[in-house]
Amino acid sequence: MAQSTTWRDRLAAYLDRHHARRAGRARVTTAFTMPPEPRRIGLVVKGQQLIAGEFLFSGRRFSHPALSVWDIAPNDAVIAATAHGCDWLDDLAALGTEPARARAQGWVFDWIKRYGAGDGPGWQARITAKRLGAWISHSDFLLRGQDKRTVDAFMQSLARQARFLGRRWQRGGDDIATLTGVIHAGLMLDGMAAPVDGAVKALAVACQSQIDATGGIPTRNPATLLAILGDLTTSQQMLTAAGRPVPARISDTIARIVPVLRGLRHVDGGLARFHGGGRGGDGQLDAALAASGVKTPATHVTPMGYARLIAARSSVIVDAAAPPMGVASVDAHASTLGLELTSGRRPLIVNCGSGARFGDEWRRASRATPSHSTLGLDGVSSSNLGQTREEWLSDVPGTVRAEVSADPTGRRLDLSHNGYQRSHGLTHARMLNLSADGRALTGEDLLTTLGPQDEAQFDRVFDRTLRAGIGFSIRFHLHPDVTCALTRDNSAVSLWLKSGEIWMFHHDGAAQMTVSPSVYLENGQLKPRSAQQVVLSGSALAYATRVRWSLAKAEDTPLAVRDLARADPLDKAYQT
Repeated sequence: MAQSTTWRDRLAAYLDRHHARRAGRARVTTAFTMPPEPRRIGLVVKGQQLIAGEFLFSGRRFSHPALSVWDIAPNDAVIAATAHGCDWLDDLAALGTEPARARAQGWVFDWIKRYGAGDGPGWQARITAKRLGAWISHSDFLLRGQDKRTVDAFMQSLARQARFLGRRWQRGGDDIATLTGVIHAGLMLDGMAAPVDGAVKALAVACQSQIDATGGIPTRNPATLLAILGDLTTSQQMLTAAGRPVPARISDTIARIVPVLRGLRHVDGGLARFHGGGRGGDGQLDAALAASGVKTPATHVTPMGYARLIAARSSVIVDAAAPPMGVASVDAHASTLGLELTSGRRPLIVNCGSGARFGDEWRRASRATPSHSTLGLDGVSSSNLGQTREEWLSDVPGTVRAEVSADPTGRRLDLSHNGYQRSHGLTHARMLNLSADGRALTGEDLLTTLGPQDEAQFDRVFDRTLRAGIGFSIRFHLHPDVTCALTRDNSAVSLWLKSGEIWMFHHDGAAQMTVSPSVYLENGQLKPRSAQQVVLSGSALAYATRVRWSLAKAEDTPLAVRDLARADPLDKAYQT
C-alpha cells in the first residue's frame, strides 16, 4: 500500500510539473471581469514584522532585513508551501504603507521572474489557488504606480496560473478553500471559467460531507469554521455577481454555520480560542457574519460542543464536549471544561492558545490540560495526547455533560466529564453562575467518585501516593494585558484591565492560591507573550473534594463605561 501511494504521489508530482511548464509558457493573458476586492483581513503587526525582515514559518524564525521571502529555507517543502501560498500579502496590505507596498511588489514580481514559467515550488493545486486568490484580491495594492509592461506581465502570470489550476484543480480534493479559489479565479479572470461548474458541484458535495447538520465541523476548531464561512460566502457572492445559480447545499450550509459562530462570539467580537484556533483579526468575525446575510441568532445550547453564558458586558465560553479523535484531533487540545471570560472589549480569563506556530515543543505543551483554564490532575491531561507520529488524541472523556439554566438572578452552567475516571476513579464537575448584570462569575469545581468501582480505583491511586492525596490544580490563565497582584493577606487577587475595570478573585480556602507565570500564544507574534495565571492547588484526600471561587467586578471607571462591548444585537435573543 505504501509503494502504491508513493507511485501515485510521484505521478501526481510529474503531472503537476508537466502542466505547470505548459501553462507557464503559454501565450495567454486575461483581464478582470469585475473590480477586485480584498477577501481577507491581514494583521498589521505581521506586516510590520515582514518589513523588518522578521519571518516565522512552521515554527522556525528567520531574521534578515534583506532576505526575500523566496530565499527562506527554499529546500523545506512545508515552509516553501507557506511562502508560495502568499498569505503574507494580506498582512502587507493590512499595513498599507509605501514600504509595505514596495516589499509586496518586489516579492510578487520576483516570483514571476523566478517561477512564473512553471519552474520551482508552488505549482500545486492548493498552493496555486491560495496564491491566485491573494494576488487577485490585492491587485490594486500591487499594481498601483506600475507601468503597462509590468501590469501586462502580472495579468499574464494570473492567466497562466489560472490555466494550470483549471487543469489540476481536482488534485486539491474536496478542500473547501481550494474549490473556492477555483471559483474565485474562474469568475474574476476573463476566459478562465471552464472549471467553475465542476468546482461548484464539488463544493456543494464538500458542504454536505464536511459540515454536520448542526453547522459544526469534526475538528471543533472555531477559527477553521470561520474560514469555511468566509470561503462559502465568497463563492456565493461571486456566483451571484456572475448571474449563476447558487446550489442550495451551499446556501443552506452558510445558514447552519452562522448561528454556531454567533454562539462562539465573545462580547468583544472575538472568537473563542479552542482546539488550535485563534480569536481572529479585529472585526473579522463580525464582517463574516454580516457578509453572510443570515440573521439567525445563537439559539443552540452547545453549538459545536461549546456552552456560552452572556449577560450585559460579559461573556463566558466553555469547552463543553469531548475533544475530537482520529485525524480530526491533529490540532485538538485536552481542554474539556476550559473556560474563557471577556468583559467589554477586554479578555480577562483565557486559554494559552495554540503553540503550533512556535514549533513542536510549544505545540505539544499548548495542547495539554494545564494550558487551559480548567481543573487538571497533576502530571496528566484529561485526554491522552497520543504516542503516534500524528499525535492524535486518545482516551478522551467518554461522557461530557452540559446543562444551561436561567433565572432572574443570572444564568447557570452545570458541566462534568469523566476524563480521569479510568485512571483515578474521579469525575470532574464544574458549576458556573454568571450574574444577570454580568458583574460576577461564581464557580465550583468538584472531584468525586461515582460508585464502588471508582472508589476502589481512587483507593489504589491514593495508596500509591503514600496517602498524601491526588494532587490537582485549577488554573485561570490571564490575558497578558491584565495586571494582577495578591492582596496583603493573600486571601484574594486583584485584576486590573486596561479599560480601567478592577475584578477581584476570591476562593473558599479549600486550596492554596498562588499567582504564577503563564504564556499567551497568538497569531501575529514572533514569540509567546508573557502572562500570569491564578492557580488553586490542593490534594484530593477523600471521595469528594470541592473548591469554590468567584470573580467579581469591584470597580468601573469612566473609561470602562465608555468602553462598551461591540454588541451583536442578535445576542439579545440569546439572553432572553
